[in-house]
Amino acid sequence: MSSTSLDAPASHRFSRETLGFAFGLLGVLIFSVTLPATRIAVQELDTTFVGLGRALVAASLAALALLITRQPLPTRRQVLRLGVVALGVVVGFPLLSAWALREAPASHSAIINGLLPMTTAIIGVIWDGDRPAPRFWVAAIIGMLTVVGFVLIEGETGLVTSDLAMLGAVLVGGVGYVGGGRMARELGSWQTICWALVISAPFLIVPVGISAAQHGLQASPNAWLGFAYVSVFSMFLGFFAWYHGLALGGIARVGQVQLIQALLTITWSALLLGEAISPLMLVAAAIVISMIVIIRRVKIEKKR
Repeated sequence: MSSTSLDAPASHRFSRETLGFAFGLLGVLIFSVTLPATRIAVQELDTTFVGLGRALVAASLAALALLITRQPLPTRRQVLRLGVVALGVVVGFPLLSAWALREAPASHSAIINGLLPMTTAIIGVIWDGDRPAPRFWVAAIIGMLTVVGFVLIEGETGLVTSDLAMLGAVLVGGVGYVGGGRMARELGSWQTICWALVISAPFLIVPVGISAAQHGLQASPNAWLGFAYVSVFSMFLGFFAWYHGLALGGIARVGQVQLIQALLTITWSALLLGEAISPLMLVAAAIVISMIVIIRRVKIEKKR
C-alpha cells in the first residue's frame, strides 16, 4: 500500500511532464511552418492583408472560445496591458515578418527569427530588473553577432530592408511574448492570446479592408492555403498547444523544445519552397541554439 502511494505521485509527474513535452512539441511544429506558409501567401496576396488579416480570422475563433467557456471580461487595466501583447504578437510580428518574407527566403529569415527566444529572455530580464550572470550577456552578444554576420555574409548587398523588418519582428515579438507571459499569470495562458486577438480586431478591419480593395483577393489555392495556415494554426491553435504544454510540463523544461524551431523552419522551407539549405545556415543556427541554451541555464538574481 505504501509502495503504491509513493509511486503514484512520481507516475503522475511523469505523465504531466510527458504530456507537456508532447503539447510543446506540437506547438513548435505548428510555429515552424509559419514563415514558409507566410512566404507562400505573400507572393500573391498583399502583405498587409496577410499580416493583419490572419489576426481577424483568429479573432473570430478566439471570440467563440471565450464565449463558449464563459470567460470573465478583463479589467480596464488588463485591457491596456493586453494592448501591448497585441501590438507585439498580433500586429507587429505578423505584419513585419510578412513584409520581410515578400523579399527574403523563409530559410534566411528563419535564422533571424532564431533570435526570438533570446530576445524574449533579454527583454524579460530588463523588464523585471533582474541581474543575470555576465555569461548571460556574453551569450546574447555572441548570438546576435552570429545572426548579423550571417546576414552580412549571405546577403549580396549586406543588411537590407527585409532583414531590418525581420529583426523588428523579432524585437516586437519578444515584447509581446514577455507581456503575454506576465498577463497569463492573471488571465490564464490561452485566455491571454484570445483577449489580445479580440481587442485588436476592431482596429484591423479598416486596414485589412483597404488592402483587399486596393490589391484584390485573387490568388492561387496554394496562397490561400498559406493564409489559412497562418490564420488558424500559427495565430490560434499553435498558442493553445504551446501554452498548454508550458502549463503541464513547466516553462523551464518544455521551453527547451523551442530550440529546434529554427532548424525545423529551414527544413520546411526546403520541402515546401524548394529553398537551398547552405552549410552557413546550419552553422549559424547551431551557434544561436547553443547561445540560447547557455542563456536559459544562467542563474538570474531576482530583483528584491
